[in-house]
Amino acid sequence: QVQLVESGGGLVRAGDSLRLSCAASGRAFSRYVAGWFRQVPGKDREFVGFINWNGESTFYADSMKGRFTISRDNANNTVYLQMNSLKPEDTAVYYCAAKGRPSGSHYWFEYDYWGQGTQVTVSS
Repeated sequence: QVQLVESGGGLVRAGDSLRLSCAASGRAFSRYVAGWFRQVPGKDREFVGFINWNGESTFYADSMKGRFTISRDNANNTVYLQMNSLKPEDTAVYYCAAKGRPSGSHYWFEYDYWGQGTQVTVSS
């Protein structure tokens, strides 16, 4: 079992930056690919990006490329989502998730463990 807890959400203005953290506990976190998703009420969970188990490879949704960066610190069992140049349409609840190796996925249903989410609100 892996437990995930997100933090770092909040209210920011358009153009601001925000860094979300996802702290993992339980089984060795380095065994897992870590992904980030987001969701707004009434819409499906949207893929943001993922990072492979050792942090050497990342993949992002097209709309996030160049603005969002995922990193991880396996020594401290933490994954980060750095978000720059935020837009009002980035407003959502952001979730981190973990799935077994070897491959990441942009499908939310392929992830085994989820955090509770953290709200990000971007005002115009």
